[in-house]
Amino acid sequence: MSKVKYYYDSETLSYRKIERKKRKTFKYATVFLLAAGLFGMLSVFIGSQYFESPKEKALAREVQNMQLQFDLLNKKMNEAEIVLNNIEERDNTIYRLYFGANPIPEEQRRIGFGGVNRYKNLEGYDNSSLIIETNKRIDILQKQIVVQSKSLDEIKLLAKEKEKFLATIPAIQPVKNEDLTRMASGFGYRTDPFTKVRKFHAGMDFTAPRGTPIYATGDGVVKRADSRATGYGKHIRIDHGFGYMSLYAHLYKYNVKPYQKVKRGDLIGFVGSTGRSEAPHLHYEIFKDNLKINPINFYYGNLSAEEFGKLLEKASLENQSLD
Repeated sequence: MSKVKYYYDSETLSYRKIERKKRKTFKYATVFLLAAGLFGMLSVFIGSQYFESPKEKALAREVQNMQLQFDLLNKKMNEAEIVLNNIEERDNTIYRLYFGANPIPEEQRRIGFGGVNRYKNLEGYDNSSLIIETNKRIDILQKQIVVQSKSLDEIKLLAKEKEKFLATIPAIQPVKNEDLTRMASGFGYRTDPFTKVRKFHAGMDFTAPRGTPIYATGDGVVKRADSRATGYGKHIRIDHGFGYMSLYAHLYKYNVKPYQKVKRGDLIGFVGSTGRSEAPHLHYEIFKDNLKINPINFYYGNLSAEEFGKLLEKASLENQSLD
């Protein structure tokens, strides 16, 4: 129940009841409601500027966490780039040079991505620049890894070929030092034992007793084991691949057959004096691309520096050959 209000009438010297008109009451109520509504709208507007809702707070935390994750990702990419750059440098300056491959040009390793804008779908966001830049770095890093991976695959194949080459190339003395009587004659001009005329001797002669073991100087395939070549008597020829072939002449007997595969150090025959020979010895030759070359350069596999020095000294003497 509303309170009744009075006012003092000075003319009548009495209290009179205040009568409120309905129109005026409605006016006051309307003004009050409008003011309340306006105040509410201002409160919402100002509050939205200075106070976050729970949903907005959650979204802000999510954005902050995303930025943190991108920062961590970029740090990891920095570390990956440092490691990859180190591998690339070693690949170009050590591995590829060692195996005879050309270094990969820097522009090929660092080449970008042309054509269509592949990051267009990432544009238009508050953090678009960060996201786009990170994606670019990831794409370039992936491309560098692919290039380096292919390079390592190539190096692997070259290493296998190199390993095969090192195993097949003639690299040991065909007769053991303890079995030698002496190194009779080297590569170069020597006196022919039969005609006494100075002529070119295209191999090395190792004097040893009849029946002394002879060993393959590298991996390969026996191409010949016969006596059908003039002057060589019973002899063996081994094809080592890569253009190399070794020849063992004046044998007493064979220990291999044609087309047989042999390994370095396998027993292939025995010293004799068959063919054009003055005494039991092994005549040893090496061919490279069908040209006879000095065998003195192919004993690094089983001679010490001192032994090689002595052999080199004896081989350089211009004496009489044994064949």
